[in-house]
Amino acid sequence: MLRAHLDVKVANEALSSGRLPQIMESLMSRLNPEAAYFGPSEGVRCCSFVFDMQDSSLLPTIVEPLFQELGAKIEIQPVMNADDLRKGLAALQQG
Repeated sequence: MLRAHLDVKVANEALSSGRLPQIMESLMSRLNPEAAYFGPSEGVRCCSFVFDMQDSSLLPTIVEPLFQELGAKIEIQPVMNADDLRKGLAALQQG
């Protein structure tokens, strides 16, 4: 799961220039998230994406546009869906 808190000034400029929707669409195209949420958090614009990152080498291509174009503070957190949890717990019991 990725959560990005966008810098207010930089995001305002991106919104005024019309670039903010393009940045978000590009990110969603790359991530193909199973869920995406947008709203305020900690007093700034925030977006959260639940997606399947197959390879950690993809991280720079995911986060750099958010850093460079929106001045974002990024959190990446591994999460599981219910099927992943079942699989992991079953493996734990077998091990």
